[in-house]
Amino acid sequence: MKRRTMLKGLGIGAAGTVGIPGFANIALARKFWMNDVPSFPEITIKNGLIRAKVYLPHQEKGYYRSTRFDWSGVISSLEYKGHSFFGEWFEKHDPKINDAITGPVEEFNPIGYEEAKPGDTFLKIGVGVLRKADDVPYRFALPFEVVDYGQWFVSGKKDQVEFVHHLTDPNGHSYHYQKGLKLVKGKAELIVDHTLLNTGTGKIETKGYNHNFFILDNQKIGPGYTVTFPFDLSLVRESRGLGSLVEIRENRINYLKDLEKGESAMLFLGGFSRHPEDYDNRIENSHSGAGVRITCDQPISDLAFWSIYTTLCPEPYIKIDVDPGKEFSWQIKYEFYSNAQRSN
Repeated sequence: MKRRTMLKGLGIGAAGTVGIPGFANIALARKFWMNDVPSFPEITIKNGLIRAKVYLPHQEKGYYRSTRFDWSGVISSLEYKGHSFFGEWFEKHDPKINDAITGPVEEFNPIGYEEAKPGDTFLKIGVGVLRKADDVPYRFALPFEVVDYGQWFVSGKKDQVEFVHHLTDPNGHSYHYQKGLKLVKGKAELIVDHTLLNTGTGKIETKGYNHNFFILDNQKIGPGYTVTFPFDLSLVRESRGLGSLVEIRENRINYLKDLEKGESAMLFLGGFSRHPEDYDNRIENSHSGAGVRITCDQPISDLAFWSIYTTLCPEPYIKIDVDPGKEFSWQIKYEFYSNAQRSN
């Protein structure tokens, strides 16, 4: 998706609503959103190789309406050559549960939380303006009141969907956030483009990461999976499950056993440089032959890996610093393949 200076002439919908210029007419858009939605609002994008279903943000009807993850770009399913890569990995879905979400979803560290007093507000990109309840360190699992959901705008084509989120925080942190998902013509590739424009008076300083939540062909998480990086891995903090559930062998994470319900691995990793070339990892399943490569045009700032018996999640972070009036852009690319046509 071609990057461009954003937000000139965009018709942002009313707070908590979504405008859909891709629909044939306003009446059809209204019917889609308010009356005839069989489950949750979503759009299907395809390019002849990949078919993906993407949930759309909506304050009343959205699949995800909690306060941890970015509401945009949530993929419910993605299929390529008979392989599947995402799906529900949790036992119970509730739109208000903070991690009841699918696909390669993103989270940003809170902005203004530490400075806020109880009762004051802070900001989460892609979520809204939230109220701080108590004078305790931030934890994503805490329940937060949403003071302002902001304004969402969505447009879609056959092979792509674009989201814009406009948010104004009374404390001076405001932004226009644009995120696009595009399937590349003739390739088994998904491009996720982002641009964050700081429209407030305060600097935006945060970190963002993609949680990913992979499930390759519904294969149980265990020795059939491998996760590789272009550098030798090291531990930077105490980790969980290392040596009993998973092992690190140079640049690879291997599973030692099939994970059972209640077991989890959590690794905090180092070894990467400050060059974007190190943001490059692969997840493969030897049983089904499915694989995916993830790259980004920004360097890794932090790296975590989390897994339970239903999903595995490499979590590379990037640093985001945007002065007032400036914008910051980044791109993540997913290349899907099978063993017969492995990406090089």
